[in-house]
Amino acid sequence: MIFTALVVFGMVIIGFWLIPRVLSRTEVGHVLRNKWRDLEECFHRHQIYKIPRFNQQMQENQVYRKVLTYLNSLPSAEDSDFVNLFSGDNKPNEINLAIDSANQVFSDTYLGSRIFWKFEKDCLVLKMRRKEKRRILSSYLQHVHNVTDEIEQKTKEIRLYINAVNEPENGRWISVPFSHPATIDTSVLDSDLKNKMKSDLESFLKSEQYYHRLGRVWKRSYLLYGPSGTGKSSFIAGMAKFLRYDIYDVDLSKVTNDSDLKLLLLQTTRRSMIVVEDLDRYLVEKSTAVNLSGILNFMDGIISSCGEERVMVFTVSNKDQVDPTVMRPGRIDVHVQFPLCDFPAFKTLANTHLGLKEHKLFPQVEEVFQAGASLSPAEIGEIMIFNRGSPNRALKNVISALKSNTDTKVVTVTQNKKEESFRLTHSVSVGGALGVPSGLLDHGGSVGLPPRLMYSGSARTVEESHGSRSFRRDSIPTIKEFKKLYGLLKTKNNKEFIDKENSRHEVSVF
Repeated sequence: MIFTALVVFGMVIIGFWLIPRVLSRTEVGHVLRNKWRDLEECFHRHQIYKIPRFNQQMQENQVYRKVLTYLNSLPSAEDSDFVNLFSGDNKPNEINLAIDSANQVFSDTYLGSRIFWKFEKDCLVLKMRRKEKRRILSSYLQHVHNVTDEIEQKTKEIRLYINAVNEPENGRWISVPFSHPATIDTSVLDSDLKNKMKSDLESFLKSEQYYHRLGRVWKRSYLLYGPSGTGKSSFIAGMAKFLRYDIYDVDLSKVTNDSDLKLLLLQTTRRSMIVVEDLDRYLVEKSTAVNLSGILNFMDGIISSCGEERVMVFTVSNKDQVDPTVMRPGRIDVHVQFPLCDFPAFKTLANTHLGLKEHKLFPQVEEVFQAGASLSPAEIGEIMIFNRGSPNRALKNVISALKSNTDTKVVTVTQNKKEESFRLTHSVSVGGALGVPSGLLDHGGSVGLPPRLMYSGSARTVEESHGSRSFRRDSIPTIKEFKKLYGLLKTKNNKEFIDKENSRHEVSVF
């Protein structure tokens, strides 16, 4: 009897443990669970908020769009009875889930509280317990906003904007999808520098409150400088992909004046990267209608505060040719140098382009680099791509190219020395013709002669007065002086000729 009672009691215990687990995997359990939750909520007072799809002007309510995006990311959306499937905008093979709004209720949990969302005609209904609304409502809506921003940034299609001729019907910016494969990690920069750049960009993305507390506009500017072919443009593409920012590539040659440049800046959006490449070329050649003042206002003037969460990137080949006012802190926050390829960078290229971490020719390549050879990463990378079928041949061609570049440098230096010697000799002759004492031409003629005269080789000094040029007549030798100089030279040459003849005659006699 006791044994039978123990068996029955055990079966009851097992039943209480097993039945809920079995029912939870069936439709009956799903229904019972929902009914129990609804019964539990009946003992609480609730606060209801409606979020209409359109405002009074029949414009789309941005809060409605954000909440809808947030609800599609909830796990409860995947468990709902009706779900729509769509292909991705950027990736056709990608499948996206979208909840069906046909009288469904979606639950969410935030800070230990349960929150319910329900679709009604052209509106979303938020339902929460009234006693908890003061504690969680504001922070919950901010949470929805932050999650939605992250989702939109991850799924956002990056676009490249270029400024075109002013056409009112099309606007000043023309955009195309930007699908550059470069990333920050694929650049040939030092790994520590790449990590520092990533940390700096991440810190910028999280610094809105910090910048506002300082009373500064939430933007950051970078200067990428180095010779052509060192990877500056590819690095810009990597920065844009890292930030998920659109790129606005400003072509200064198509800007008509300073005001036009300001209008272009006003038409850019937040969360964008504004790029001006080869800034030094524009400043030196002055090939555009935009002057230095307009560029400075574009970089950090009052007009630049008309939009936040922007990154400005400028590239130059030679930083020394840029006006120091452009480089001051505030206009340029971070300077990043892109040098020519060295041996560590070469090893990175060999690994990415040829799959080589070590090779018997590496010591020979290192010796050539130590001898002073240098090429841009683009040049070395192109050699490796062309010979990617034979890594051994690729390395030999790289060595040959490096040696050829070294020989070219030696020839160029020798020619420069010869040209410099010619310029110095020519300066002395000009100085003598002008009656300048030879002592004033000490150290290459840098003292006593105007620089314009030294480098041009002209026998006339030029003064600029009020924008016009006038020649100094007292510096030009007269005809009498030339005749006198010619007579002296002729007499000296005749005397030297007679002495040589006598000397030759005496030698022949002996």
